[in-house]
Amino acid sequence: MNILFMTAFIIFAYLIGSIPTGYIIVKLKTGQDIRTVGSGSTGATNVKRVLGKKWFFIVMILDAIKGALPVVVAKLLNVYLHDNLGIYAVISAIFVIIGHSKPIFLQFKGGKSVASGVGTILALNPLAGLCVAIIWSIITYASKYVSLGSIIAVSAAPFIMYFLDNPVFYTLYCAIAAVYIIWLHRSNIVRLIKGEENKVRK
Repeated sequence: MNILFMTAFIIFAYLIGSIPTGYIIVKLKTGQDIRTVGSGSTGATNVKRVLGKKWFFIVMILDAIKGALPVVVAKLLNVYLHDNLGIYAVISAIFVIIGHSKPIFLQFKGGKSVASGVGTILALNPLAGLCVAIIWSIITYASKYVSLGSIIAVSAAPFIMYFLDNPVFYTLYCAIAAVYIIWLHRSNIVRLIKGEENKVRK
C-alpha cells in the first residue's frame, strides 16, 4: 500500500468532512453560531431548530454528498491504485465521518456524522445506503425520535452490507462507523432511556 496515497486520502477525506455545512448555512442565514443553539451540534437536526424542516433536508443532503465524495474519488481511482479490497475507499469513509464530527475548522466540535455516514455507505454500495436510509426514515417517522432512527439505522448497516455480499472491508467499516456514531449519540441514549429526548415536530 502506497503511504503517500494513503496520507493524501486521509487528509482529503478529513478536510472534506470538516466542511461545516450546517454551521455555514445558519451563519449566512441568521448570523447565529449553531453551536450555541440546542444540542450544540452542527448537524441537520440542530439546524432544523433554527431554520426549519426545509433546511434540515438541505443540510442532510449536503452532508450526505460530502460523505460520499471522498469515497467516490477513491473508487474512481481504484484501478490505478490496484485496490481490489476497497481499502482506500474505506479509509476515506472513516476519515470523512471523523472530519464531520471533529472538524478542524470549528475547533473539533461538529455533528454526529449520521448523514455523512449514510453518504459514505451510499458511495460504497448504493443499495446498502438506500436500505439504511429507509430504515432511518421508518424508525424516525414511527417513533418521532431522529436519534433513535439514526442509532437503529447505523446498527443495521454492517448486517446489510454483509448480506449484500460486499468486500469484507466494507462490512468492517460499517461496524466501525456504527460504534463511532452510536458513541457520539451517548447523551441522546441517556435522554431516550429517561424519556427526555426531544421528538420531531412538524
